[in-house]
Amino acid sequence: MSAFQSLPGSNDITRLSLPNNITLLVRSNFNSPSFSLGGYFESGSLFDSNEKLGLADFATTALMRGTHQRSFEEIYDALEAVGAHLGFSAGTHTSGFSGRALVEDLPLVLELLADCLQNPSYPAEEIERLRAQLLTGLSIRAQDTGDMASLAFDKIIYGNHPYARPDDGYPETVRAITRDDIVAFQKRCFGPKGMTIAVVGAVEADFVFEQAAQTLGDWHNPGQPTLPTLPTVVPLTETVRQHIALSGKSQTDLMIGALGPERKATEFTAASLGNSILGQFGMMGRIGDVVREQSGLAYHASSSLSAGVGPGTWDVNAGVNPANVDRAVQLILDEIRLFIQHGVTREELQDSQDNFIGRLPLSMESNAGVASSLLNIERHGLGLDYYRNYEQMVRAVTPEMVQATAQKYLNPDVMAITSSGP
Repeated sequence: MSAFQSLPGSNDITRLSLPNNITLLVRSNFNSPSFSLGGYFESGSLFDSNEKLGLADFATTALMRGTHQRSFEEIYDALEAVGAHLGFSAGTHTSGFSGRALVEDLPLVLELLADCLQNPSYPAEEIERLRAQLLTGLSIRAQDTGDMASLAFDKIIYGNHPYARPDDGYPETVRAITRDDIVAFQKRCFGPKGMTIAVVGAVEADFVFEQAAQTLGDWHNPGQPTLPTLPTVVPLTETVRQHIALSGKSQTDLMIGALGPERKATEFTAASLGNSILGQFGMMGRIGDVVREQSGLAYHASSSLSAGVGPGTWDVNAGVNPANVDRAVQLILDEIRLFIQHGVTREELQDSQDNFIGRLPLSMESNAGVASSLLNIERHGLGLDYYRNYEQMVRAVTPEMVQATAQKYLNPDVMAITSSGP
């Protein structure tokens, strides 16, 4: 069997729906006695008000601090007793969860998942302890040059769009959140609508369905809101530059970029391959070669492409000596200009295609890697055979397609440029 035939596909992924329409994705792997579980539910920062931004993150992070059936200590004792893991995280559109254990403990992990989602007690003492931890994290963020450049970059790129807001909020908004806010948010926004669970390991689909139906199949929330419709992002019409001054820093972090494609966009694969050549492949691509290797201006310099349900960003980030910021900015813009004017060579493209194709099977060597991949194809509607068709799709990209995509999204004369440092 070839590496790509061993990847998940429609013949070995079972897709089921619970009575309340929670989607289950199951793939059996009997090479180990364990399983990995992952999933998401429609409850993210899109539901937060500006005044209490960070509420979804707070409510989700606090889920395991106690339920009406179990205390904080009892939840973790139950997991540690069998060497299992369960955790939650919040995002913009959805919040997520992940877990792992031996197969015999799948019922326990699903029971704890259901209990935390449906019956959190949000003990007042734990809420205040968690609030202190969240505020400490925000204080650390405020002194991180990379984080501050990124926050400023998102504000410039997205303007009044919800994507401009950090999911974890600001100190003043986290302080404004009350326990009553958290309880009300969980009751209103947590529910089975749009929920997906992937389970990969030494399990049969029927067994997973049975256990999930017992623990989550009767969960209902008639008032659960649907995800709000996102406004259109208005692209920049001129370069906007901003510096966030932080005293006592020896490095300036720099971001330069623009709006990128959505994950489901037809040109996403061409953009991904182009991004690899621009600032990822080898020693961080062309950007790394020119800015770091040849000119010695940066401690690190690379590009990234973020894409999700809505438009992401295509950007370059670098950590530079504060004295070299302007020169580094000019070198990066010059390299982007060459990239869109002259495109990529067939050799560069083939190297990146080989890299994409070669690393895909490696990303699915673990049950957790496969579970994450199943959630990816479900979230973006890519189809169950997406990974089986991946090599053909990547090989179909031509240098002309990469150049056309770069010209569509990158304009060195219209960029967001942010920096943070002394």
